[in-house]
Amino acid sequence: MSDARLVPLPRLLVEPIVRAALLEDLGRAGDITTDAIVPADARLSGVIAARQDGVISGVDAAIIAFALIDPAVSVVVERGDGARVSPGDVVIRLDGPARAILTAERVALNLLCRMSGVATATAGLVEAARPHGKARIVCTRKTTPGLRSLEKHAVRAGGGSNHRYGLDDAVLIKDNHVAVAGGIVPAIERARAYSGHLVKIEIEVDTLDQLAEALSVRADAVLLDNMSPDQLREAVRMIDGRAIAEASGRINRETVGAIAASGVDLISSGWITHSAPIIDLGLDAV
Repeated sequence: MSDARLVPLPRLLVEPIVRAALLEDLGRAGDITTDAIVPADARLSGVIAARQDGVISGVDAAIIAFALIDPAVSVVVERGDGARVSPGDVVIRLDGPARAILTAERVALNLLCRMSGVATATAGLVEAARPHGKARIVCTRKTTPGLRSLEKHAVRAGGGSNHRYGLDDAVLIKDNHVAVAGGIVPAIERARAYSGHLVKIEIEVDTLDQLAEALSVRADAVLLDNMSPDQLREAVRMIDGRAIAEASGRINRETVGAIAASGVDLISSGWITHSAPIIDLGLDAV
């Protein structure tokens, strides 16, 4: 089972990440433990199963890890990305050359456990926010270097949405940009003059006075940074639908409800990618 609305990442994006992880693990001599102990013709049947509650992501990366070591490994997916699991639930069934399965095991599990952790953390925020307003939970660029595409996919698997993918797909003016530009108005005006007509412009503001400045020059979105719920409600009133309202700062399961209740459109969290704990999954022979 999986979320049918979740579009898988193209293999072209995922395979280089997995290949690099395998090369790192194999080093210069390959898996000398497995090669020494396991006969070349030995076969292994096993399952990757959950050892705690969570939401799954990273299944495609795990599949590719086994396939890159040996395409003869047979993989059956029982629960795909976006599926909720409890302890004992089988995610993937494996059968094939024992050496290949054991050699790929750690890389497959590292990616699967990490991405499932991101998906699970995201789902927790989504569930905590849902009763209180319309706000969507979105991620940030605070991702693990080299794993951004997988982690942002995991956010979607957990029911969240993606912010910009990198520096090149939207303008996000932060406080240091404003300081160098000499103010909010010149920063936005320069960004608009430089950017193409399809590029959205968002600006980070810390106060309601700064928000008023941003609205005066028609920012497309405003990032309301570290504002209290009362300040957020007033900010939403001031914006009055003229820009996307995004709340950021101190986002966790205890605070997200009050933030969502302010009426903001988006709530961005770096924690769901940079600090989410892994979900424990393991490979066991059957």
